[in-house]
Amino acid sequence: MQDSAKSAVASESKVPEVTLGFWIIKIAATTLGETGGDTVTMTLNWGYLAGTCLFLGALVVLVAAQIRAQKFHPALYWATIAASTTFGTTMADFADRSLGIGYTGGATLLLACLVLVLGLWYRTEGTISVNSVSTPRAEAFYWGAITFSQTLGTALGDWIADTGDMGYRGGALIFAAGLAIVAALYFWTRISRVTLFWAAFILTRPLGATVGDFLDKPLDQGGLALSRPLASIVIATFMVICLLLIPQRAGQHPGDHATERA
Repeated sequence: MQDSAKSAVASESKVPEVTLGFWIIKIAATTLGETGGDTVTMTLNWGYLAGTCLFLGALVVLVAAQIRAQKFHPALYWATIAASTTFGTTMADFADRSLGIGYTGGATLLLACLVLVLGLWYRTEGTISVNSVSTPRAEAFYWGAITFSQTLGTALGDWIADTGDMGYRGGALIFAAGLAIVAALYFWTRISRVTLFWAAFILTRPLGATVGDFLDKPLDQGGLALSRPLASIVIATFMVICLLLIPQRAGQHPGDHATERA
């Protein structure tokens, strides 16, 4: 009887239930990643390489703690998400600017990396459903996919806003429209929920990136010219309030995702 109870606990998903509250906090985290990353690399003048190394170190520590945890911990999970999105900001900027491959080259490279991780995850585990994230191997694939999707989102947001001459407001509208289409497909079609989840997860990152840029970029570049540190503090406070007010529950057990359209 005790072994059964332990098995049930071990089989719980290590990630939160995907609800409207999940997406609200996710978008806030991506916006924080943009302003927080720019605070270190630009405002504090650390540069893209030093900023990338700093946030990569924080991400590795948090992912290791997440994998070692025996169950879902909301604060730890969202701290890891925030670290991945901040690392994504500095890594994308480093690839786009310091490596000289541009927004198009950076976005293409990161998309290829994301597809590779998802492909390896599916081939190894037979699914890329977040409801299956309950073992160290599945978690490693999950956080790899999360990190590349965050980094890709930054590159896409900058590409649309700058290279596409859409500006930050235009970029935010484009990605918001993309999310609205994904939501419509979720409610009115039978398209794979797993596919729609990853599409939405990827799109929320450039939406957050463009919103973050809109907050802290100069007025002549289409932004609001807010202080990056101040914008980061405000967004972080908003995230904490959401975590306190929005119920945080672990997702379904892996065995339950058989009922999910994969």
